[in-house]
Amino acid sequence: MQSISQILAEELGKKPEHVQNVIALLDEGNTVPFIARYRKEMHGAMDDQDIRTLADRLAYLRNLEARRQEVKNAVSNQGKLTDELSAAIDEAATLAEVEDLYRPYRQKRRTRATIAREKGLGPLAELLYAQAPDCPVPEAAAAAYVDPEKGVVTAEEALAGASDIVAEIVSDDAEVRKALRELYTQWADIVTSAVKKEQEDSVYRNYYAFVSPVNRIPGHQVLAINRGEREGFLKVSVVINRDAAMGGILRRVVKKKCASTAFVEAAAGDAYDRLIAPSMEREIRSSLTEQADEGAIGQFALNLKPLLMQPPVKGFVTMGLDPGYRMGCKVAVVDETGKVLATTVVYPTHGERQKRECIEKLSALIKKHAVKHIAIGNGTASRETEQMTVELIASLGKDSGVSYAIVNEAGASVYSASPLAAQEFPDFDVNLRSAVSIARRLQDPLAELVKIDPKSIGVGQYQHDMPEKRLTEALDGVVEDCVNAVGVDVNTASAPLLSRVAGLNALVAANIVKYREENGRFRSRRQMLKVPKLGAKAFEQCAGFLRVPESEEILDNTAVHPESYAAAEKLLELCGYTRADVRAGKLRDLTVRLKAYGEDRAAAACGVGVPTLRDVVSELLKPGRDPRDELPPPLLRTDVLEIKDLKPGMELKGTVRNVIDFGAFVDIGVHQDGLVHISQICDRYIRHPSEVLSVGDVVTVWVREADEKKKRISLTMKKPKERT
Repeated sequence: MQSISQILAEELGKKPEHVQNVIALLDEGNTVPFIARYRKEMHGAMDDQDIRTLADRLAYLRNLEARRQEVKNAVSNQGKLTDELSAAIDEAATLAEVEDLYRPYRQKRRTRATIAREKGLGPLAELLYAQAPDCPVPEAAAAAYVDPEKGVVTAEEALAGASDIVAEIVSDDAEVRKALRELYTQWADIVTSAVKKEQEDSVYRNYYAFVSPVNRIPGHQVLAINRGEREGFLKVSVVINRDAAMGGILRRVVKKKCASTAFVEAAAGDAYDRLIAPSMEREIRSSLTEQADEGAIGQFALNLKPLLMQPPVKGFVTMGLDPGYRMGCKVAVVDETGKVLATTVVYPTHGERQKRECIEKLSALIKKHAVKHIAIGNGTASRETEQMTVELIASLGKDSGVSYAIVNEAGASVYSASPLAAQEFPDFDVNLRSAVSIARRLQDPLAELVKIDPKSIGVGQYQHDMPEKRLTEALDGVVEDCVNAVGVDVNTASAPLLSRVAGLNALVAANIVKYREENGRFRSRRQMLKVPKLGAKAFEQCAGFLRVPESEEILDNTAVHPESYAAAEKLLELCGYTRADVRAGKLRDLTVRLKAYGEDRAAAACGVGVPTLRDVVSELLKPGRDPRDELPPPLLRTDVLEIKDLKPGMELKGTVRNVIDFGAFVDIGVHQDGLVHISQICDRYIRHPSEVLSVGDVVTVWVREADEKKKRISLTMKKPKERT
């Protein structure tokens, strides 16, 4: 039997020694970001996602191994564990296969078969099921088991009880179930229909008469069907050709023709109809749901990463607008660091006079605080607020330099009402906290969004139907990867942001903030060891991801880990540079000098591997860099469109807000996001929109259709052919 590391190496296409190293590192308590970034020589430069995939699969295989042992122990305690069964359990590749093998030995609730056994009909069932050449006629054999005292009055009753026992034996047969599972997976259909014949129109109307092969149904349809069934709109079944299914069973249970063959065939039919088919339907639907959940969770994670990694709009005073009708539009002005300068509430939707007053009030705030950007939440009353903002910018004059952006406000209200927001802004109304959050989302999306439960950010589909624990694990992993990829300024970061750094938790993060408040700014990475509860192991994990711009040690403001400082010093020496050259940015020829010296030779001289050496070089060339700065900036606007302004063929710039299985929603500056169907994304075939698009991408689109009444906008990313 293969070891777990060998199985993982084959499945992931990695070298066995690299897989073994990662397993050892995980078992030692190292975090995924730390392993991915600072132990590259040990794992062949796997990225964060590779290591998380390995860790998830490792947990499954270890759970499988533990379950194998539990099952063998349970069967052994019954005195029924044979060498053959033990080997079969060891070879089982999935938990389902292990459970199939255990099924005949599992403690069962009282069934028809157990009742028949209590009546002494077990030997009769075994005699007939054995199908020996000299097997007697079932009716004659049954006559010997008639016993009124045990409740068996006639031979027919004895045969009925024996049939129940044989049906259960067939149903519990691991080979039968394995064969049928494969048959269902390949040939079964999912069939749905409306609960009522004359059912009203609903979002599930496409499934009122729907058929799809089990092995081809997309995950988003599985989730839609499940929800439609839960809400009472749909009836769902798994359908397969019964003759084909029975053929698969009979080939395994019917032996040479004998007197009991017809009896066994009938019992097998009963086993299929009463026991196996319902069980298979549950199993297939559960499997489809599990696959759909994993796909949706994976897509959610895929969408979340680019949203968190959107380039920040740094260094500008920003105004946040949280639109609303009845309660007005909440306003917050924050400085370059996110500190609140002013708050107010205006009522641009309450009438023309109130809108003019709103423009005057906001204009005064913009001039007083030198606001450069306005962030508008995309929720209720967003379109009216955007129109007011365009008029506001126009009133400031063409040379004002003020622009605006629509910000996805999903989760802002959740944050505003949270204990964290109350602690951060104890004197602010809940709605004003939301305006602050919206402004900060434009300035630094990552730092602000980490304060919100990732499930509330709204870049997935059917997220409320997902297994909560699994969804949370996946999304928390994405947040952790993003935070550590960017790095965190230990002197300005909030406790929620610090808690996402590898090796830190909420308690240690709070202690860092408290230490900073009591002792002033950190002056070095090493000083963090004075923080309560931040021990040597935690420091090892987190140090490389924390930045200390105020430190005299310039490497403290880079992603170079303290364990590699000596290597960086040696590299500078080999290439003829000093620390002063690093501070002055005079390392432009570093790569040239390193190439001339020889990369392998330099790595050996520095006592590190080539991957670590390359990372050190990258950090020395751009100390304190933010990887998000290399991405396209967010789309800032000064004008607004309405859906009635859209015409087929019109070319627009837009921001991808969500990527789903059948396309992507794009914000084109109209209140309603437009849909680019998967067929309209590019000219080549793609299996999923995520192959081409990510949340936050700025794309060029053309209008295909705009239905003002239904508020639907259809877009294409394929450039229309010019008419001649």
